[in-house]
Amino acid sequence: MKLASTLMVIGSALLLGLFIYPLWHVELEAPQYPRGLGMHINLDGIEGYTKHDIRNIDGLNHYIGMKTLPKKEDMWEFTVFPIVVGSMSILGIVIGLFGFFKQSAYKWFMGWFILMTFLGILGMIDFNAWMTDYGTDLDPNAIMQMTDEFGNPMSYKPPLLGSKDILNFTAVSYPSLGGILLGIGMALVFISYFVGKMFNKKKIKE
Repeated sequence: MKLASTLMVIGSALLLGLFIYPLWHVELEAPQYPRGLGMHINLDGIEGYTKHDIRNIDGLNHYIGMKTLPKKEDMWEFTVFPIVVGSMSILGIVIGLFGFFKQSAYKWFMGWFILMTFLGILGMIDFNAWMTDYGTDLDPNAIMQMTDEFGNPMSYKPPLLGSKDILNFTAVSYPSLGGILLGIGMALVFISYFVGKMFNKKKIKE
């Protein structure tokens, strides 16, 4: 059971990496920007790859009527998400430590995994909804009003994952180091359940 509990503790602790590293990246690539423009999506806000990237992205978006990128105080998520992630990490560590003393604690490992997966899905839905609003709720008085072949206003929603051509830009979205650590942590917690389950069956047979 020690191995299962250790995996649970490590997996839960890896969530704390989100307080150090970004969760997600969104990049804009175009010929006029050889190095591209990019932004880090952190638990508590958005920052550019360089100090000028956010200003340049907002400047470009202004011409087609998009809102400016939100600051921390503009979105409740940037206040709530750090609390949720920190609380879940601490809870997971406590449950993992509990496993060192109680053989059946592995059942709680899966409970934590299911709850964290549910919260993660809600977070992704919320993130996608924000990007949809960001890319489609345009100023009708914008300098440039682009339409598709049917005459409908174009959508400038970045992809949730992968790449998408938007006018003469290619928008690329993918997990950053914090998101990768989150994925590894979730995988370790998932594995810890089955390790604990196998250990428990072995003990019962003995």
